[in-house]
Amino acid sequence: MFLENTVNHKEQFGWIEVICGSMFSGKTEELIRRLKRAKFAKQKVEIFKPAIDVRYDEDLVISHDANEIRSTPVPAAANIPILADACDVVGIDEAQFFDNEIVKVCNDLANRGVRVIVAGLDMDFKGNPFGPMPALMATAEYVTKVHAVCTRTGNLAQFSYRKAASDDLVLLGETEEYEPLSRGAYYKAMLRERLKQIDVQDPKTIKPSPNKE
Repeated sequence: MFLENTVNHKEQFGWIEVICGSMFSGKTEELIRRLKRAKFAKQKVEIFKPAIDVRYDEDLVISHDANEIRSTPVPAAANIPILADACDVVGIDEAQFFDNEIVKVCNDLANRGVRVIVAGLDMDFKGNPFGPMPALMATAEYVTKVHAVCTRTGNLAQFSYRKAASDDLVLLGETEEYEPLSRGAYYKAMLRERLKQIDVQDPKTIKPSPNKE
């Protein structure tokens, strides 16, 4: 849970909320929900996303269910403080694509009294912690982990399995490139991928080693 009103109003500090999970888990949808509530309360809100994320729109943050909110694309985290002056609430989508400076930016904003809401993938397609997300989760006051539904088992999914044949860490994509999998389904899928890469030679083609006397 996260709090929208602090108990001690003399403390002029903000806080950080992180929304994390796999692809298709509703991270952006939850981010938009919180930001729209803040806007409805007449708070000054600014939303940012990495400039490389142009899957749906260059300026809009759009969830997989077509919910949207206008944002400002930025090439680097250092641009955010300049554009977020005098804000009450700052939203940041796809935080895993930002450089590590995003951690300092979020904490500096929170120290200035800003409520910072961050959404991003907590793991990459290999199942490893993704970019600055671990540090953001560690320094945040509130962390919400959301889950997708595994496309193969129907269980809760926390892994983003890449179907596309690419080893690039950053590969923008949707259902054609990724699917959410549970731990068991992900383990089996990765095992099958490793088995495909094993070079099994036909015994008939293997030349026997010469006998050493």
